[in-house]
Amino acid sequence: MHYRLLLEDTTVVDSSYDCHEPLRFVIGDGTLIDSLETTLLGLTSGAKQTVQLSPENAYGVSDESDIHAMQRSEFGDAIKLKAGVVIGFDTPSGEQIPGTVVDMDEHIVRVDFSHPLANRTIIFEVEIIAVEPDDNGVIEPE
Repeated sequence: MHYRLLLEDTTVVDSSYDCHEPLRFVIGDGTLIDSLETTLLGLTSGAKQTVQLSPENAYGVSDESDIHAMQRSEFGDAIKLKAGVVIGFDTPSGEQIPGTVVDMDEHIVRVDFSHPLANRTIIFEVEIIAVEPDDNGVIEPE
């Protein structure tokens, strides 16, 4: 499928059209959040669908426990800090997770580790290119 993920103000967050390659995935494999997968069930090749999802049905809402105060010195001079900037942080296991700068002063930077699209209503546009059975011959989950 080709897809476009937009914010309410029509800012494009992600799009498969940019890379000219449709997204291939299996329903239930975790590629998409459940609410997006649900909108795809029953669609066939050539179908187009647009759905608007509230924060609760999209990437959730921020949780105060996900906001952490960090020393400004931990960021170095190369990073331009301002509210709303998303920065990648390395975890002890080597994964990288995004954190959004909430606010800062000369010593402390508060970073929200909720999903960067938390609290946002999103618009999901999809165009189904092809529907193929999985390795077991199943087209939709039972």
